[in-house]
Amino acid sequence: MEIPVDHHSAVPPYEQLRQGIIARVRSGELTAGTKIPTVRALAAQLGLAPNTVARAYRELEQDGVLETRGRLGSFIASSGDPTQDAAGHAATEYVAAVRRLGLDDEAALRYVHNALGEQA
Repeated sequence: MEIPVDHHSAVPPYEQLRQGIIARVRSGELTAGTKIPTVRALAAQLGLAPNTVARAYRELEQDGVLETRGRLGSFIASSGDPTQDAAGHAATEYVAAVRRLGLDDEAALRYVHNALGEQA
């Protein structure tokens, strides 16, 4: 699995690796059930410390992107793209909160656009 990691980036290597795996899941390059390399194998391949890869794998497992099957190894989770599910859930929660506050759709969208502008 080839995932570029820029050691001069302000983004930590584990986060670059996490984002790279998620991007490959979204693109369909890594599909549900695909076995991924062991922590040590990927660390050696990418020139990273094993703890860096382990942290990325742990976070991906917490996010539902990976599942570990004991001695069999780690695999892309069979639930599809959990990042899409999480984003949909967050959007649903936001709409519910906006409704409780009595805001209309235009105001809700304005807050989203402002928040997106702040993240740019």
